[in-house]
Amino acid sequence: MQNKPNITTSQILSLAIPAIFAGIAEPLISLTDLAIIGQIPENSATALAAVGTVGSFLSAIIWTIAQTKTSISSIVSRALGAGELTKASVLIPQAIWLNISLGLLIYVITYFLAPTIFHFYTNEKPVLDIAVSYYKIRAFGFPFTLCAFAIFGIFRGIQNTSWAMIASLTGAAVNIILTYILVLGSPFSESYGIEGAAIASVIAQATLLLVALFFLYKKTSYRITLPDFKNLYLLKKHVQLTANFFLRTLAINVAIYLSYRYANNYGIEQAATHAILMNIWLFFSFLIDGFANAGNALGGKLLGSKDPDSLLYLSKKTNGYGIAIALILAILCGVAYPFLGHLFTDNSEVLKLLSITFWLVLVMQPINAVAFVYDGIFKGWGEASYLRNLLWILTGFVFIPVLLILDYFNLELFAIWLAFFAWMLGRSVLLHLKFKQKIKELL
Repeated sequence: MQNKPNITTSQILSLAIPAIFAGIAEPLISLTDLAIIGQIPENSATALAAVGTVGSFLSAIIWTIAQTKTSISSIVSRALGAGELTKASVLIPQAIWLNISLGLLIYVITYFLAPTIFHFYTNEKPVLDIAVSYYKIRAFGFPFTLCAFAIFGIFRGIQNTSWAMIASLTGAAVNIILTYILVLGSPFSESYGIEGAAIASVIAQATLLLVALFFLYKKTSYRITLPDFKNLYLLKKHVQLTANFFLRTLAINVAIYLSYRYANNYGIEQAATHAILMNIWLFFSFLIDGFANAGNALGGKLLGSKDPDSLLYLSKKTNGYGIAIALILAILCGVAYPFLGHLFTDNSEVLKLLSITFWLVLVMQPINAVAFVYDGIFKGWGEASYLRNLLWILTGFVFIPVLLILDYFNLELFAIWLAFFAWMLGRSVLLHLKFKQKIKELL
C-alpha cells in the first residue's frame, strides 16, 4: 500500500511552469532569427540553411555545456533533501568560474576553426560563407550563457525556477526586438542583415546574465567570490557528473549533426526545410522540458530523502502534464498547419516540403514528453552513466541504422524524421522500464 506523497501538484507546477518559460528562451531566439531572416528578400533559402546549420552546432555546444547546470542542480537538490544544503555552498563559486572559463575557451577555439567546423555540415559555398560570418559574432555570447547556466542550476537546486524564467524571457524579448531592428532596419538604424541577428543574440545573452546575477545577489546568500580550491570534494563530483552528462549529450548531438549533414546533401531547399523543422522540434522539446526540470529538482530532493511514494506521484503527474501539453501543441499546430510555413519563408519549394513532413514532428510530441520527463528525473538522481550509455546505444543501434536504411530508399527528409521517431520511442520505453526497476529497489 502506498503512503501519502510528500509533494503536491501545486509544488510540481510551481517549478514546471516557470521552467517551461525559462527553457524556451534559447530555442525562441533561434526561431526568431529564422523567422526574421526568412523575410530577407534575396536568397532566403540560403540564409535559412546557413542559420539553421549554425543553430545545429550552437545547440550541440549549448546542450552539452548546459549539463553543468543539470549537475549543479542535482548536487544542490540532493543536499537539500538530505538537510545538508550548507555543504554545497563551497561548490557555487567553483562551478561558476569553471563555466566562465569554459565559455571563453570554447569561443576562442571555435572562432578560428569555424570554417572547418561548418565544412563538415555543408559543401555549399554560399551557405558556408554566411554560416561562418554569423557564427563568429554569435559565439561571443558563450561566456555569458555558460555563467547564466551555472546560476540557473543553483536556482533549480534550491527549488526555484521563477528567477531563471524572468531572466530567460527578458533575454528573449530583447532578442526579438533587436533582431527585427538590426536585420530588417528601422527609420533610426540601417539594416545589418544576418550579422544583425547575431549581434542581437549576443546582447540578449548578456541581458539574460545580468538579470540572473541580480536574483543571485538579491535573493540568495551565494556570491561569485574567488573559488576555494582546498575543498574539492563536491567539485570533483560535479565534474564527474558533468563529464557523463557531456557524453550523453554528445550522443544526441551526433544524431542532430547527421540529420543536418544528410539534409544539406539533399539540397538547399531540403536543408532550409530541415532547419525549420528542427528548430520547431527543439522549441516544443524545451517547452515540454519544463516538467523534466521539475522532475530534476524534485527527483533529486526525493531521492535524497528516500521517498519512493512521492517519486511515483512525481512521475505520474509530470508525465501526465507533459503528455497533455504535447497533445495541445500537436492539435494547435494541426489546425494552423497550412499557415505555419509562411512565418519563416515564402520559398515555394520549402513550403511544399514543410507541408508533407511537418506532421511527423507533431505525431512524436507525446512520445517526446515521456522521454524528457524521465530524463529529467534520472538527471536529478545523478544517474549520469546510465543516461550516457542509453543514448549512445540508441544512437548507434536505432537512429543511425534507421537513417541509413531509409536514406537508401531515397526517403530524404522522411528518413531523418522517422529515425528521430524511432530514437525517441526507444528512449521513452527504456527509461520507463528503468524507472520502475529503481522504485522497486527503494520500496
